[in-house]
Amino acid sequence: MNIQNVNQNFNHMVHAYKVAPWRIQRQWIGSAFGVVVVLAMVATLYLDVTSKAAIAGREIQDLTASITISQQVSADLQTEYATLTSSSVMKQRALELGFRPMKSREAEYLVVAGYTVPQPDILSSAPLPQLSVLSILPEYNESLLDWVDEQIALSSRGLR
Repeated sequence: MNIQNVNQNFNHMVHAYKVAPWRIQRQWIGSAFGVVVVLAMVATLYLDVTSKAAIAGREIQDLTASITISQQVSADLQTEYATLTSSSVMKQRALELGFRPMKSREAEYLVVAGYTVPQPDILSSAPLPQLSVLSILPEYNESLLDWVDEQIALSSRGLR
């Protein structure tokens, strides 16, 4: 009976599709439309990711160009500063302001009572601790050759 039931259902479906062939066409059109929708969604996602990557790349290029321009401006300003503070320009500016080179007989020295010339800390050294042979442990007074000699002597005596 079960096989007859299945057979009847199959025959009924075949008959239904023969009577209305547009049902098959509708299923094919629906499937095709579904595939087109999925492909459109994938394409939209791809375009979104690609556009964001392109925008980020363009921003990096703009920032790199901005850094290059800033470095060039900085180099120009350093060159201008070096030119303005060169000895020949400074001498010319001093002469224009009314200064003149000093003569040695015009120098005046002022003696300040109690002033001592400061000594730089780098040149002064703290007193080193006095190390004597007695304050160093014997293990640190032994050379590698002494240690090897002692090891050979101990192994030859059978103490090892």
